Amino acid sequence: MPVGLIALALGGFGIGLTEFVIAGLLPEVGADFHVDAAAAGWLISGYALAVAVGAVGLTAAVTRLPRKTVLLGLMVLFIIGNALSAVATDYPTMLAGRIVAALCHGAFFGIGSVVAAGMVEPDKRARAIAIMFTGLTAANVLGVPFGTLLGQQLGWRSTFWAITAIGVIAFVGLAILVPRSTGQAADGTAAAGGLRGELRAFRSAQLWLSLAATVLGFGGMFGAFTYIAYTLTGLSGFPAAAVPWLLILFGVGLFVGNAVGGRFADRSIDGTLLVVLAALAVILGLFAAVASLPVGAVIALVLMGAAGFATVPALQLRVLRSAESAPTLASGANIAAFNVGNALGAWLGGLTIAAGLGYASPLWVGAAMTVAALVVILVAARLRNRLFREGRQRSTLTTVSNGRPTIRG
Repeated sequence: MPVGLIALALGGFGIGLTEFVIAGLLPEVGADFHVDAAAAGWLISGYALAVAVGAVGLTAAVTRLPRKTVLLGLMVLFIIGNALSAVATDYPTMLAGRIVAALCHGAFFGIGSVVAAGMVEPDKRARAIAIMFTGLTAANVLGVPFGTLLGQQLGWRSTFWAITAIGVIAFVGLAILVPRSTGQAADGTAAAGGLRGELRAFRSAQLWLSLAATVLGFGGMFGAFTYIAYTLTGLSGFPAAAVPWLLILFGVGLFVGNAVGGRFADRSIDGTLLVVLAALAVILGLFAAVASLPVGAVIALVLMGAAGFATVPALQLRVLRSAESAPTLASGANIAAFNVGNALGAWLGGLTIAAGLGYASPLWVGAAMTVAALVVILVAARLRNRLFREGRQRSTLTTVSNGRPTIRG
C-alpha cells in the first residue's frame, strides 16, 4: 500500500483524538472554566454539529481546488483549532477552538477517502479507505486512554498541545507523502465541473440509499455505544473504574472490524454490508439479552465494535461508487451522515431510557435501526441488479439491430 496512506491515517488519528479525548477530560475542563456539566457537554455536542456542517459546507466550498492542497489547508485549520483550545482562558474561546477543529473533521475524512481510493488499484480501494480510518480506530484504542492520562497528570491543556503537535507531524507527512495529482482531473483540480458537477451526483437514487444506510447502520451501533457506560455499570455490574479498560477492548474490536471489513468490501460491497449488518443486528440483540452477565457483556461489546466498524469501509466505498464521476461532495455528505446517525441513535436511545425501559433498551433500538439499514441495502442491491439487467438487455437489442449477433456490455 502507498506510504501516503500512513499520512492520511496519522491525520485521522489526530482528528479522532480531538473528537473523543475530551470526554475523559470534561470534569477537569468544566471545573477550570467554572461551568456545569451541561455547559461542558457542549464541547462534545457542539463539535459534532460542526463536523456535520463542515463535512458538507466546507467540502462544497473547495470542490475546484486540488485535493492535496485542501487536505493541507484542513490540517492547518485543525492545528489552529487545537492550539486555540490549549491556550483558551475562558469557556467561549475553548468552544470556538473546538468548533474550528471540528470544521475540518468531515471534510478531511470525506476528501481523504477519495484521495486514498485514488492511490490504489480499483480492487484495493476499500482496504485503502480502511487504512485511513485505522487512524480513527487507533485514536479510540490508544489515543484516548493515554491522552486522558496525560491530561490528568499534567493538566488538560497538555493533551491539546500534544494533539496540536500530532497535527503538525501529519501536515508534514501529507506534504511529503501524498501525491499531488491523486484522483484529480486533468487540470489538477479536485473535480471537473466544480460544485455543479458534484451536486449532479445527488440525482442518483443509489447515493441517497447509501446515505440512508449509513445513518441507520452506524447510528444503530453508536446509539447503543452512547450509553454503554450505564449498561456496563448498571446492568453488567462492573465498577466505574473498569469502564475505560473495557472501552479499550471495544476499540480493539473497532480496529479488527475496520481491517476485515475493508478486505471483504473490495470483493463485494453489498455482500459485505448484508452480512455485517445482519451480524450487527443479532449481536446487539444478544448483547441486550446477556447484558446482566459480565463475561457475555464483554464478548458482546468487542463483537459490537468489530461488526459496527466493519461497515465503515463498505459504506464509504459504496457512496464513492454511487457518485463516481463527482465523488468529493458525496463522500463528505457520507461523513455528515455518520454524525447524523450518531445523533439520531443517541437521541432514540435516550428516549427509551427516559421512558423507563432500562439501560438495555438502547441496544434494542440499535438492533432495530440496523435491521432498517439492512432493508435499505437489500432494496438498493435489488434496484442496482435490475438496472444492470435492463442495461444488458438494451445492449443486446442494440447489437442485434446493428447486425451483430454477439452481445456486448
